[in-house]
Amino acid sequence: VISAAMSTQDLFVAAARKCLSAGRKSLSIPQSLELAAQVSAVDLGLKPALLYDSNSAGAVQVQQYLSSLQSSQLVSEVLLTLDLNGNVLIVNPAAVRSNVEQLFDDGSVAVIDVCHSLEKPAITDRPRAELESIAHDLLLLLLRMERLEGEEKPLCVGEKSEEWNLCTVFGLFLGYPVTYWFDQTKSFDNCLAMTPLMVTTASAVWQARGHKCCLYSFSIPADLLQEMQPNLEEWRLCLQERFQQQNVLTDLTICQTTVTLPSVCL
Repeated sequence: VISAAMSTQDLFVAAARKCLSAGRKSLSIPQSLELAAQVSAVDLGLKPALLYDSNSAGAVQVQQYLSSLQSSQLVSEVLLTLDLNGNVLIVNPAAVRSNVEQLFDDGSVAVIDVCHSLEKPAITDRPRAELESIAHDLLLLLLRMERLEGEEKPLCVGEKSEEWNLCTVFGLFLGYPVTYWFDQTKSFDNCLAMTPLMVTTASAVWQARGHKCCLYSFSIPADLLQEMQPNLEEWRLCLQERFQQQNVLTDLTICQTTVTLPSVCL
């Protein structure tokens, strides 16, 4: 069992170091293991997508890495690479689609307006038409992704995504129970500076090497926490349920801390 685990780990590391160099620099072994744990979590549906930020490797390199993992049968063929206006994601289309649909089906994803002009953040329905348009576009995009042939990968979304509030879109892709919105036609600034934020993190241990990784990290303005409690509880229960259906990651830990920052970049 140990040699099998080491073999799996070595394959993940080798794929990352081979495919994901930026300039002359490859990912380190700890970076490669962290990425492996994150991609495994996406493959298992524990998180819908991963926003790639290990280094400055581009979408084509990330696709080569993913293809290498798939050819070694380390992850399933369902995972796809998406280039969203220069932001690279590894996506489980079915899991993301479920999350986007939930935004409107049962309200389990809340939208918080953090426009710079507000005195403080507020739960909002104001951008509903905009969000419905984005959700419609995303669902069509996900359907298109699932029909991709190998030579069409990665899927690049350019002009259309320039109209989207990417902060909101990333919240949907990454499976957060809340997502931030602001009117980007007026300003990209927000009203979260010096606002107490409750940061929720979910971590687990990747069995291949006892490597602890952070699956989720998102914030909710502390003033809205009581109102957001049903959304948080629904998210926690769903994550725990999915976690119990797999045996690749263990020791799920969910914790909360409060932070107040002089500025918050979204």
